[in-house]
Amino acid sequence: MIHLFRQNGYNICLDVNSEAIHVPDDTAFDILSRCDSVEDYQRLKTIEKYKINKADYLEAYNDIDELIENNELFSIIEIPEIINNKDIEFKALCLHMAHTCNLKCKYCFAGDGEYSGGMKLMSLDVAKKAVDLVLKKSGNKKNVEIDFFGGEPMLNFEVIKKTVAYAHEKQREYKKQIHFTITTNGTILDDESLKFINENMDNIVISIDGRKNVHDRFRLYADGSGSYDLAIKNAKRIVEGRNGKSYFVRGTFTRKNLDFSNDVKHLASFGFKDISIEPVTGGEFDLSECEIEEVLREYERFSKEYAVQNEYTFYHFNISLYKSPCIYKRLTACGAGFEYGAVTPEGDIYACHRLVGEEQFKMGTVDDWEFNRELAETMRNNNVDSNEKCSTCWAKYYCSGGCPATAYFTNGSITEPGDRACRMQKKRIECAMAIEVQRASEG
Repeated sequence: MIHLFRQNGYNICLDVNSEAIHVPDDTAFDILSRCDSVEDYQRLKTIEKYKINKADYLEAYNDIDELIENNELFSIIEIPEIINNKDIEFKALCLHMAHTCNLKCKYCFAGDGEYSGGMKLMSLDVAKKAVDLVLKKSGNKKNVEIDFFGGEPMLNFEVIKKTVAYAHEKQREYKKQIHFTITTNGTILDDESLKFINENMDNIVISIDGRKNVHDRFRLYADGSGSYDLAIKNAKRIVEGRNGKSYFVRGTFTRKNLDFSNDVKHLASFGFKDISIEPVTGGEFDLSECEIEEVLREYERFSKEYAVQNEYTFYHFNISLYKSPCIYKRLTACGAGFEYGAVTPEGDIYACHRLVGEEQFKMGTVDDWEFNRELAETMRNNNVDSNEKCSTCWAKYYCSGGCPATAYFTNGSITEPGDRACRMQKKRIECAMAIEVQRASEG
């Protein structure tokens, strides 16, 4: 399978199985545009024998033949069997430290951070059990991850500190390494918590939507005032103290700021190097059909500008983030429900943080460890080669089938990816490829 497109002035050809990216000339592009398979190509080559003596076609056919011979065009790969009934081995747990938040963001998928279940904080006892679970149920994996999430997790800072201390003690016992991440709105931080985060968190995600008017339209305190000024101030303090450790400034765009590239550039103007602006998922501010088309145009416009700078990275335009050397990961994506789970303040385990509260996606609890194996197998089986819609898609090994939670909230099924999410994802991947091609061409 191949995918051909033109962007930023380049002819681009992706060989889907090998993930090789080629830049064919107009003649080769014309030839390949009429071929869906190597058999189609061979038939076309036979039909067009009269053209082969023409220098441009002779060179194009010779180049294509060489790529096919090297398994870089119409390539074939061996697809591994997805093994069912294997033990559930969590490599990452998302701990919902707080089902409450000091902000009332209008587009919040978690209903003001409470997940429709009322205000709750995770106890240290539940957090310790979650640490024990990921250490004991991670099999032979040496590196595991614990994410502190909410609501706003910093509302439960004392328990976070004690949980990290406990995890440091227990990881030595199990000869494993726990990597910590925290996602925060950046408004509940003082000198002590800033120091703790930068010393203990391997990664931090700070939520800022971009320009002040954009951010303060949605990310509000209960009294209706905006949180931009404090979020920016504290984000700068966090990043200044990271000393090279990973972080992301992460925002959301809606139908109210379809020119979201300006929000990316605004965040970059503060010196933030790693930035992500994601489309809103669902709700009254979701994107309409005509707005999706504008989003696709915005991605393409932004890619041309982004390609000629090296001051910051925009998550969705980094092609290496989509590619994986492991074919198994290219098939199965995030591992929700069988490698990754989310723990509620009460200790219930769900297949992922966005599916918390959806009872059909409850895996078990931190107390009994009796996991829903049928659900785990369903999640594991939801891979790009078993899914009819995904199996014929050129982007399948880059998106790995997309987010099952987005599919569920869009179409009511984890196996039915949303068309709008797919279209945006495919455009972002095309942009990432075009950027790589442009940068390579321009040296």
